[in-house]
Amino acid sequence: MPILNVKVSGQRSDEMTRAIATMLTELTQRILGKDPAVTAIAIDYVDPRDWIAGGRTLLEQGKSSVYFDIKITDETNTKSEKATYIQAAFEGFERLLGDLHEESYIYVQDVRAAAYGYGGKTQEWRYQRAV
Repeated sequence: MPILNVKVSGQRSDEMTRAIATMLTELTQRILGKDPAVTAIAIDYVDPRDWIAGGRTLLEQGKSSVYFDIKITDETNTKSEKATYIQAAFEGFERLLGDLHEESYIYVQDVRAAAYGYGGKTQEWRYQRAV
């Protein structure tokens, strides 16, 4: 039941939105074991003229960038799984966006089960009912 928030440099397009969502859904399921049926993704586009990295705009540098964070329930994935996921997501964005600036960030947030949920129920509530 992760929520993925993505900021990507460039002009919005339906094709890019679909490609990002497909890539992230696949990685999130394959590497982190999260159910696509309860995975939510929100994508925002930022004009490269308005994204500054290292004191210069991405447009000036001819680069693209991404800031992506995913919230997952704490203790549901290992350090190795998260490291693999971050690397795979970076590589996926590089394939989709082209020359990806090194200062592109991916943040896996481990959120306490009692403080996180969907449909009005916490993940802790769901866990307690499942055992």
